[in-house]
Amino acid sequence: MDKKSPEITELRHRIELSINRKVKTPTDFDYLSGAVWEQLHETISTSTLKRLWGYVDGASRTRNSTLNLLSRFIGYGDWDDFLKELDNENDVQSEMILTQHIESQHLKEGDMIEVGWQPNRHCLFRYMGNRTFVVEKASNSKLRVGNTFMCSLFVFGEPLYIENLIQEGHPPIAFVVGNKNGLTLLELVKSGSTSHEDMR
Repeated sequence: MDKKSPEITELRHRIELSINRKVKTPTDFDYLSGAVWEQLHETISTSTLKRLWGYVDGASRTRNSTLNLLSRFIGYGDWDDFLKELDNENDVQSEMILTQHIESQHLKEGDMIEVGWQPNRHCLFRYMGNRTFVVEKASNSKLRVGNTFMCSLFVFGEPLYIENLIQEGHPPIAFVVGNKNGLTLLELVKSGSTSHEDMR
C-alpha cells in the first residue's frame, strides 16, 4: 500500500500516540525500533521506519510484512485487522480519523487554530512558522496568552501533545491538552481571511 494513504497515515499517528512521542528525528526512529523489539521480539530497521515516515526517500509502497508488524505493535492481529477496525467504525468516526486533522507543515505564518476540550476549555493559537505557535487567547486553561509551544499535528477527538511549552519564569516542558476526551473543537482560520475550516 502507498505510504501516503490515509490508512498508513493513521497507522503512523496511532503508533506515535502509543509511544507518546512524535517520530521525526534519528533518535525517535531508534527508540521506536527498540520499542518494537522489546514488545514483540521482532526486528524492524530504522531505515525501514524512516522510509515509512517519509524521513528519507524510498519506495512509495510499503511491504505487508512491515505493516503487519507495526499493526501488531499497537495491538492488532495484523494489517488486515487494523483495516477492518477502520472499516467497522461508523461514518462520522471514520471521517474524523482519516480527515479531521491539521498538520503544521501545511500552515502559513499567521494562520490561527482554535481548539476546545472538556470541561469548557478553549484556546486560540497563532502559527509562527517552524512548528511553533503562540497562545493568542485562553479560557479556563493552564495555557496562558503569550505562551509558545511546538506541535506537528492536531487531531480532532485525540489528546493534543505539545512540546517545548514556554511559560514565563519556567523551563520548557512537554504538555498534554485534552488528555481524557481529546479535542472537542478543532478549527482552522486562514491568515487574512475570516473564513473557517470547521473540523468539528
